[in-house]
Parts: sequence; structure tokens; C-alpha cells
Amino acid sequence: MLKRKIFILLTIILLFSLAGCTKQQQVDPGPEPPKDNNFDVIVVGGEPEGVAAAVSASRNGLTVLLIEDDHALGGLMTLGKLNFIDMNHGRDGTLLTQGIFKEFHDRVGGTAFDIEKAIAVFHDMVDKQRSIVLKLNTEFIEPIKDGNKLIGVKVRENGETKEYYGKRLIDATVDADLAAASGVPYTFAGEDIGEKDRQMGVTLVFEVSNVDWDKVVKYLKNDGNDGTGATNKAAWGYTEEGYSYEPKDPLMRLRGFNAARQDNGNVLINALVIFGVDVLDPESKKEGIERAKKELEYIMPYVRENFVGFENAQLVGTAEQLYVRESRHIIGEYQLTIDDVLENRDHWDRIAIGSYPVDVQPTAVQRWGTVIGNPARYSIPFRCLVPLEIENLLVVGRSASYKSLAAGSARVIPIGMCEGEAAGVASAYSIKNNISFREMTKSKEAIQAVQERLIEQGAYLKPFEIIEPITQHWAYEGVKVIRSLGLLDGGYNNDYRLEEPMGKWRFQNLLNRTLEKAGKAPEKYIEVPEPPTNEDILVSTVLALTEAEGNTPDSSLDFAKAGRVLIEKGIMTEELKAYFANKDKQPQAAEVTMLVANMYKYLMGDL
Repeated sequence: MLKRKIFILLTIILLFSLAGCTKQQQVDPGPEPPKDNNFDVIVVGGEPEGVAAAVSASRNGLTVLLIEDDHALGGLMTLGKLNFIDMNHGRDGTLLTQGIFKEFHDRVGGTAFDIEKAIAVFHDMVDKQRSIVLKLNTEFIEPIKDGNKLIGVKVRENGETKEYYGKRLIDATVDADLAAASGVPYTFAGEDIGEKDRQMGVTLVFEVSNVDWDKVVKYLKNDGNDGTGATNKAAWGYTEEGYSYEPKDPLMRLRGFNAARQDNGNVLINALVIFGVDVLDPESKKEGIERAKKELEYIMPYVRENFVGFENAQLVGTAEQLYVRESRHIIGEYQLTIDDVLENRDHWDRIAIGSYPVDVQPTAVQRWGTVIGNPARYSIPFRCLVPLEIENLLVVGRSASYKSLAAGSARVIPIGMCEGEAAGVASAYSIKNNISFREMTKSKEAIQAVQERLIEQGAYLKPFEIIEPITQHWAYEGVKVIRSLGLLDGGYNNDYRLEEPMGKWRFQNLLNRTLEKAGKAPEKYIEVPEPPTNEDILVSTVLALTEAEGNTPDSSLDFAKAGRVLIEKGIMTEELKAYFANKDKQPQAAEVTMLVANMYKYLMGDL
């Protein structure tokens, strides 16, 4: 009887296994690849986003050329060893980035994965598609154009220069190299908010052995910090220990660990932030890696002494590539904004949905990272993939058409892979219906067809309407203005501390930095007493305006005069008058934020 039960159980398991295999075999491998150098689609970049784009295009009946300048697929996830995925779940737990990303995620075993397994999965996904021609160790040299139409690429392959032609092209390089070379307009780092030099630090992932993982898990689960934790594969924490490290290289910083185990027991660690690297210069990136390796000689003894579970840890090696979080932001038919992200906006032409916190990592100027806000979910419009100026091209991944602050969330790989999948589907629709990508951005029929096909492939694209509570606050219009300048952070709870009294340092930073953003940086830093009163706030604001407009300050300026000036300029609105009626009161952050936001709008001619 027992043998019979075991036999039945094994049969059921086998049937389920065969069912899974059958489903995988039913995926369309695409047509036979071409015999010449003409393809339906050329994908430049073997990053995860490029793999998703190539596989999706092939499954939709297109011949595909996939070009990668390195020796393996997977880019940041494999050669950069970033094996701890930044997941996107709705607040109800729904995985928002499904489709090909979920297929990869499930096959590698979850959020933290083994690097060799990931390489194998990426290559298997591509190898199963007979219509994909993969060219590794093949360097993109320049685009081939016909007027403003992109029609192919010139590459260096096996030491020779070759040309390949495609009806549509997809740029999946991390820095939008194809788009930039083709003439697509773009901004760099925080240039769009007046901070071109505000580039997030890069990271070199390093690998260690001899970690007592059980000890790590026990410590992080019982350290009294809700923001830390661990599983059998991943750990996040040691924040105080990381930030307490004093680097030998002043352009380095250690932060808390994001750690993930490999199948051989080694641990990959994302924690070392490097500044001063020109991410568009290969030599500068090599130099950054060497500087980081030198710093690790000092970091490892510190880790052994201060990190529980790492007492016997030994450095095994580092990633081949740097983890670069930000560089170019191409300008497309639509640029995703920080308001899109944090107001949970849905778009009619959604092709992906994200929810990752707006995580801005440290910079050389601002050594502490920040979380600007935490969305419930927001959608990525197809228009964000369609660049201005150049035809036949889509751009996917972190360099797609996002404003720099919005990219703090939308830059993560799962969103990029969903964009890649959408780009493959859109390419098929564009070719089969003889319609350009730009025309598709104006066609509800075309977008609906793309969305329906994506859903058939497993994508999650349900429409939604979610109201974020902060948007109902009376001072929210001021929050939007100041937040869009990168001067206001809400953290994981979207709490902008609007009901807190406005303190000296917070006001001084807000006022002076806002003037900078308006191109009116004061010659002398504006200061106020502690605690600042309504009179201090109003007088300081008028003095700042006087200097910004090149006028001579009024030596007799007081509360009443300052109020009249601000009323005349439209900065002190009827709504604000009541909040600033008592000159001796210390104001709250809400009314001061509104006042400074109005000042900025006045200086920019928008009031």
C-alpha cells in the first residue's frame, strides 16, 4: 500500500514537471535567423534589459541581433555581481514586474541569486530563441543613419569592423550609448535640477568567504532595528558599523551591507561607495576599481573586527564591473517626473509598473544618501522609451526618459526588464503594421494592442487609482515645487515633517538652496536666529529677493514692510496671511515651505 502511494505521488510530480516543460516548449522560438546582415531588430547591450528585449522580440516572430561588448550576458547582475534584486511589489504584496523578469526571477531562485546560475539562465533564455543571433565581445562603434532614421550599427567584431542593419533598434546599454551617438538629446546626472555634478556614487561589489551566516541571521533579526534583517540567502543591515568606518581614500564611503550568499557559501556585498569616477570614461572606471581594491585592504580588517558573523571573513575578489546608478537621462516623448512617481500616477500608455522607493545614493558633495519618497505604484509610459529627434529607436533601462529624481526609483533592473519586454512587443507591432514608434505614442489602438500582447506574455498591467494622503495637505503645492528641486525628502513614510516647527538650520538651507536653484545664489549665506520667528522668516525672504533682483537692501525693513513686499509680489497669498499674522510666532514647516516655493516661482516668472 505504501509503495502504491509513493508511486502515485511520484507520478503526480512527474506530470507537473512535464507540464512545466511543455509550457516552456510552447514558447515561440522565432523564425530562422537571416543568412545576411539584415535583421528585424538589433538590440545593443546584453544587460538584463537587453536580454528581455531580444527574447521578447524573438517570441513575437522577429529576427534579432543581440550585441554585447563583454564575454557574458547579464551585465550588472552578472559581471557587476549585483545579485540582490531591487524588487517592486504593491502595498498589497502583488509583484508588479512580471512577465520575462518574473521568468528570470523564478528560475534563479528568488531575490538573491547565484551569479553562475544567472549567467546560465540568461544564456539559456537567449539560446532557446533560434531567431536571436548573439554576438559577444562585440563593440558598438557608431550608428548608421539615413537622415534622422537609425537603420543599423557599425561594430568591431573579432578585430574587424562590420555593419549590421535593422528595421528597428533597441538601446539597452546602461548609458544610452547608441541613443547619444545617434543624436538623441539628454541630460546628465542631476543637470535637470541644476546639479550636473550631483552624480550618485558608484559601487564595487566585493566577495568574501568564511562568513558565519547563521550568526549573521541571528544578529540582524535581533538587533532591535526594524530596517535590518536576513534570510537564508540575503541580509541587509550593519548600517551603524558601515558608516562608522573612516576611509583612507577621502573619495570612498562604506555604508550598511546588502549581502547575498552564493551557492558555494561565499557572500557578495554591496556597500562600498566610490566618488570621483567619470562613468562615461572607461579609464576612470578602471581607476575607480583599483582605488576600491586598495581600500578593501583596510576595510577587511575593520569588517572582521566590527561585523558580527564576519570575524573570519576573507576577501575572495571583486566584480569585473562597477555598479553605476546614474549617467545619461535621454529626453523622450515624455519624461517621467518625481510627481508621477510619488503621486502614484497611472498613464494610458503604461508598459510597466514600478514601486521602488526613490533612493538617491550618496554623492561626493552629499555623503549621506536619502529616500525622497516611497510610491505605492506608478506606471511607465511607452512614451518614455521613444527618444526625441531619432526614428526607429527605443531606449530601455535606467537611461530611459526619466527626470533625474524619478530615476531614483525607475532605474532598477526589474522595471528595465519590463521595458525591454515591451520594446520587443512594440517593435513587432511597429514592423508588422508599418507604423513608427513616434506614431504609436499617439495611437490608443497601437498601445492597446501592445498592452494586450504583454499581458498574454505574463505582464502585470492592471490600471489603478491610488491617492497618496500627502497630496491632500493644504501645503502640498509647495511640497511639489521644493521636492522637484531635490530639496525635500519624505523618506519611506512620505513624511515631509510639515507640522514641525521650522528651525534655523532647516530654513537657512531651504532658503539659500532654493535661491541657488533659481540661479540667484546669494553672495553671503543668509542666516536667522534660533528659533526663527515669523518676522525673521519674512524679513530674510525679502532680503534674499532684494539681493536676487540686484537691489539695495532696505535698512529699515521690518515685519510689516516685509509682509507688504511679499503681498505685492504675490508671494504672500491670502491663504498664507493667517499663518504669518503673529510676528513673534515660530512658524511650522508647512507655511514656510509654501512661502519659499512661491518665492521660487516668482523668481522663475511662474507666479
